[in-house]
Amino acid sequence: MNFAPMASDLAADGLTRDAVLGGRLRLTQPRHGHRVGHDAILLAAATPAHADEHAVDFGAGIGAAGLALAVRVAGCAVTLVEIDDGLAELAAGNAQDNGLADRVRSVRLDVMAPARAFTAAGLATGSVMRVMMNPPFNDPARQRTSPDPRRQLARMASCDVLMVWTRSAARLLRPGGTLTLIWRADGLADVLQALKPAFGAVQVLPVHPKAGAQAIRVLVRGTKASRAPLALLPGLFLNDAAGRPTDEAEAVLRGGAVLPLAED
Repeated sequence: MNFAPMASDLAADGLTRDAVLGGRLRLTQPRHGHRVGHDAILLAAATPAHADEHAVDFGAGIGAAGLALAVRVAGCAVTLVEIDDGLAELAAGNAQDNGLADRVRSVRLDVMAPARAFTAAGLATGSVMRVMMNPPFNDPARQRTSPDPRRQLARMASCDVLMVWTRSAARLLRPGGTLTLIWRADGLADVLQALKPAFGAVQVLPVHPKAGAQAIRVLVRGTKASRAPLALLPGLFLNDAAGRPTDEAEAVLRGGAVLPLAED
């Protein structure tokens, strides 16, 4: 049964309903502020998971990345962790509307909360195999702040926040579990520093806007308690020199293909 609201109701509530993954996933989201883009779909495509595993999406927003993972990996259970009440409610509705509520749940929780808060939310220490996250990655000390409060919360944070989010992920994961995240390419050093205390076997995949351009994002995967060395993978180019989407990008963003980081 489809519980999606009518278009007129969405408009009245300041919401839109949009298709991603070539129409395999339909998401209700705020019309203004932080909206779903390529980052969430790339994150899902870079996250390894299997049918019998539990994955947790930190800072899930309306649930785009975690739901995209659930669409790809049948049988995988996903918990969407979001601090904003309204977005957490939309995430729960999106899980229901896409027929995924039997294995995808949304919890209102601060990623930086102590372990007891996670346990109270059904996320005990050392209980999951996969964490994925798209942390707030614009440093307010160096970059302009958005006037939209939700966009600020989703996009603006210092490197200290990254460290805390990474520690929360390490606490939640079992040994051998993986953390996958997306971050600004010019902040890769901060990511590697944050991962260093608990993660090894780090793999980095640069994301370029087009051929010949510098990377704007990095997708990074680390394995808890591993001592394997870092690997830098060939980059993903979203567009060719003429500005047309590349076949590889289209396969991921519309076709649901996975990126090398998702292979384990």
